[in-house]
Formats: sequence, C-alpha cells, structure tokens
Amino acid sequence: MSIELAWGARSDIGLRRKVNEDTLIADSPLFLVADGMGGHEAGDVASERALRAFRHLVGRPTVTLDELHSAFGDAVRDVAGIEAVRAAGTTISGVAVSQQGGAAYWLVINIGDSRTYRLSDGRLEQISVDHSAVQELLEQGRLRPQDAEVHAERHVITKAVGAGSRAEPDYWLLPAKAGDRLLICSDGLSREVTFELLRDVLSEEVSPEAAAVRLVHEALLHGGRDNVTVIVVDALNVAGPLADDEFPTVPSVLDDLEVDTVPRPEIDESEGCGDDQV
Repeated sequence: MSIELAWGARSDIGLRRKVNEDTLIADSPLFLVADGMGGHEAGDVASERALRAFRHLVGRPTVTLDELHSAFGDAVRDVAGIEAVRAAGTTISGVAVSQQGGAAYWLVINIGDSRTYRLSDGRLEQISVDHSAVQELLEQGRLRPQDAEVHAERHVITKAVGAGSRAEPDYWLLPAKAGDRLLICSDGLSREVTFELLRDVLSEEVSPEAAAVRLVHEALLHGGRDNVTVIVVDALNVAGPLADDEFPTVPSVLDDLEVDTVPRPEIDESEGCGDDQV
C-alpha cells in the first residue's frame, strides 16, 4: 500500500475571542482538530494536552485503530490532570491514514462537534456526527434542520474529552481514493459557513493550502464569532491491491463508544444519568 498526500492548515482567533482555544495536528499520517472549552478556565490547555497525546503517531506510515484509541485514552488522562479546572474539556475530530488488507483507508475519529467532511467524486459529505443537544433533537424528529442554527442549545455538546465526560469517540473506516479531499474543522467554521459554500470552496481551490486559507477567510467574513481552525487533506495518489468496488465501508467501528461550546450540565446520577452524558 502507498498513498501520497498534500495538506494545508490554518487557525485564527476570530473576531470576538481573546484566546484561541483550538489546537491542530497536520502532519502525515495524522490530521486532528481539537476545540477547547472552558474559556478562561483553560480550554486552550485542554485542547493542547489532548492532542499532545497523539503526537507520537506523527511520522509513522499508517495508524491502527488500537493505536489511535490508546492515544485517546492518554488524552483523557492528560486532560483530567488539569488541576482545579473542572470545566476544562475539548472536542476532537480528524483522520489518520490506516491500512486494511494492504489497502489505504481513512480512519476517522470524532468526539464533540468539531467535524470531518469528505469531498469525493464531486460530492461533499459530513462523515462525523455531532455529539450535541441539537443533533439529538434532529435525530428524534423534534427539531427541523432549518431551525438548528438558531436553537438555544446549539452550543451544548453531549460528549467531550474532559469536562466530566466519560464518553468514548466514534470511529469510521473509509476507503481512500485518489482525488479524495478531507476537511477537518472546528465549529468556528461550520457555524459560520454554509454547507454549500464549503463545497464550493473545496471544489474550486486547487491546492489544499489555498482552500484552508480561503475557508478561514470566509468564516471571518461571515462573523468570525469563534476561533476557527481548518485542515484540508488531499489524496494525490493511492495504490493498493483492491479495486474501488471491493472496499467494504464500515459505518462505525465502535458504535457503542459515542456563544462558546459548553458541556451539557451535569445530571444527578441518582436520577438515571448514563455514562455517555456530560
């Protein structure tokens, strides 16, 4: 198996924040964005510590699910070690290059409401699924998609690293194809820029660096109310033993592991709080 990548990344404090609580890793085979929460209570420290736990994977040819999940466990421990800051926590979303049966795959990880998208064959799709109060309402049919962006709980996430959460991330395995373009971003982009504009920018810009720069610029033009972090990754060439139609797509490897971003208020466990609640 071999895969040739190109990528670009940008992060901006935005127009209203005093601290950039986002952290990123953009170095093959690992591309991650963490959006810290806790504000003055160390959201920036939480995101940096969380991603620090993954940095030893940089420079490897590929990453396995076990390696990625082990690093996640280290991230949970490191964020929990932030002293006297109970509210500190972070989202994590992104992709690692993996290998299955000698073929190249995108191994996607997500916890919280940062996002990972894929543009492939001209079609943009959101791979990650938000862990948010609004997403739960959408899935329950209690909220219309057009009302999601103005809902009072649009900033409330239901899973995180830290902030009292004991939740696990979601994982997906997707076959990598030449021409794939991956977008990983904090909600400072996805809340400001429409899905249609994301698709247009990713389709129009030739280089991943230019696409990342333009997407951050668009977020600022449309309000820049939060920190905004963007990574764009291109698969230039992919070689492997299997034809495209032979790749199985695994929707989720671990289905049972699932204003500013804030955690859901703590619920008294005597009232039936489950382990997946924040």
